[in-house]
Amino acid sequence: MRTLRIPFILLLLAPTLGLHAQAPTATAPAATGVAPTSTLAVVSPEVHPDRTVTLRYEAPNAQVVTVSIEGDAKPLPMAKNAQGVWDATTGPKQPEYYGYSFSVDGKRELDPRNPNIRPNLLSPTVVMHVPADTPQPWDLTDIPHGEITHHVYYSKLAPKDGYSADRDLYVYTPPGYDAKRKEPYPVLYLIHGFSDAANGWVEAGQANLIFDSMLHNGRIQPFVVVMPRGYGTMEMIERNPRPPALGVKNQETFSDQMLHEILPMVEARYNTARDPAHRAMAGLSMGGGHSQYTGLNHPEVFGYVGMFSSGITSTMDIRGKDVPAATYDAAFKAMLPNTATQPPVKLLWISCGTEDALITVNHGFETWAKANIKGNVQVRDTPGMHTWMVWRDDLIAFSPLLFR
Repeated sequence: MRTLRIPFILLLLAPTLGLHAQAPTATAPAATGVAPTSTLAVVSPEVHPDRTVTLRYEAPNAQVVTVSIEGDAKPLPMAKNAQGVWDATTGPKQPEYYGYSFSVDGKRELDPRNPNIRPNLLSPTVVMHVPADTPQPWDLTDIPHGEITHHVYYSKLAPKDGYSADRDLYVYTPPGYDAKRKEPYPVLYLIHGFSDAANGWVEAGQANLIFDSMLHNGRIQPFVVVMPRGYGTMEMIERNPRPPALGVKNQETFSDQMLHEILPMVEARYNTARDPAHRAMAGLSMGGGHSQYTGLNHPEVFGYVGMFSSGITSTMDIRGKDVPAATYDAAFKAMLPNTATQPPVKLLWISCGTEDALITVNHGFETWAKANIKGNVQVRDTPGMHTWMVWRDDLIAFSPLLFR
């Protein structure tokens, strides 16, 4: 099936009066990034059989060029040849999708030879694909695929703060989805991180392909996945610097929209379950904080909560390395004041990259949650940084635990 890609900004500019569905599309990931034989003098990226990658950038007048690759701690220096083309070759890479960008005399630049752009509201990047000998769960393969439907709408619950109330969300329905099935489908509300748009989990995370693969291999049961734009206020994106109080406002207003706008719209249009045993909420970074705040404050709505590298939000300073346990306790009790009287969760799953700056506060919350959250609390550390490689792995590990 060919994929029709409509620029994201055009979809957002579409006139809307309510909840409107765009034509379903089957979304494929970015291609390998290996340019076919052509008249181009510069090929970038060039993926070699040993999984090393050569990256090139033409800048004959530049003095210093480096390349930053997702998951690498430091930029890779590049060398210039006689034709003014800078290049660098990586060491062997694990099979994955990697975002990267160049620094040309201190100015960030994308690779003009690579058309595979990963969208982002603040910092788009390009992506290279290092393939495996056998397909990975995020690779496009010849198996049944679900559909992705894009909805755009105007949020009546967005704060009247001078920022846009236009919103959108993506819905994944599994292969063979039956709108009239007697038993409603379980539903996962999956939230992106800060600076991503609603399509982050599809365009960068390949979430739909991951679900297709795990369904095909019998690792999960069919469920619907809803991926909304995770900003209670667009001030969160447009304002810089962002004070801690803005993060709290963003979290609280999104929670209101999630419970009283997004859920009702989805349940009016899709055959989804309406009980906590068949509803889950999970997310990465900012979306993990949303899942913590909304999901754990409302166990009557969500029975399953997943926190991936969570950007835990508080007006208190809880992100340092030597935060006292009493400070954590006060901050988490302020966020989740009713845990002592709430019903148990079916699953609270917390994970963070071992090299992520957020791991300290996540470990602090893990300790607190085990003592204060009733129900099944599971934690793990995922090797890696604050990257999509970590979050794809988290999604693959978390999804089979749902709706059991």
